[in-house]
Amino acid sequence: MPRSEEARLDQMADPAHLGGLDENDPRAMARMMREIGGEAGEDLGPEFGEVVDRLEAGEDPESIESSMDMDGGSDPDNLF
Repeated sequence: MPRSEEARLDQMADPAHLGGLDENDPRAMARMMREIGGEAGEDLGPEFGEVVDRLEAGEDPESIESSMDMDGGSDPDNLF
């Protein structure tokens, strides 16, 4: 049975779905972000792709954040 977009996003937000996600592992974070991006079903923009690519390369999230103007006025602690 097909799930609604809301149901898919709720599942992605469920901590049980994230399993053993190591928030200190940039590559694990990149996999999770790609999965969430795929579930969203919409273009999340070039910045999203750049961040995920850099995480997949093993770059530290704080390094990525400091090199990009990512906050757009939001809380930088909520970027990752």
